[in-house]
Amino acid sequence: MRSCKKCSCSKCGRKFKYKNDPDSGKPNLDKEVQNIMKRGFSMLQSFAKSVASRGITNKKADVAVKQLRVLSCFGDESIGGNIERCMELRQSSTPGKFYCGKCGCGDKPRTWLLSTGEDYSKLDYPKLSCPLQMPGFTNYETHTKKGSRKYDIEKYSVDDLANIPVSSPDPPEVKEDQ
Repeated sequence: MRSCKKCSCSKCGRKFKYKNDPDSGKPNLDKEVQNIMKRGFSMLQSFAKSVASRGITNKKADVAVKQLRVLSCFGDESIGGNIERCMELRQSSTPGKFYCGKCGCGDKPRTWLLSTGEDYSKLDYPKLSCPLQMPGFTNYETHTKKGSRKYDIEKYSVDDLANIPVSSPDPPEVKEDQ
């Protein structure tokens, strides 16, 4: 811990001194705190909506929606296509796992985009926001710039989308009235 300039001690509780100088190129402290709080609250709201959409029965997104999300995150180069993976996709410290580097959730088991078998992954949530507002996500917004990655995904063939491999457990059995 650094000492503060007021009292030159290391026990006052200040870890750093933030200059509130408009010429420094940094936003003033009040504005920076507001931005952090706004972003944090927005992330919390988005996470709460996703968890609520899962419900108590562990509902999952439809297979076609998950395939579109996988295409938006991982691209289709692994199946011979030419849509690259998202530039925000990050490899986890756990081999074979990936997470979004843009959303701010970090590398944790509950934020891994895909899972194996019956495990619930981030892309399984019925409602899920993407920081880039990509196809397949709840906050998706169209993009009309030809030649962009988003545009290519929007024009992707439904038949080709069916070739994107995803795991999704069978829906729960419905018991018939006897």
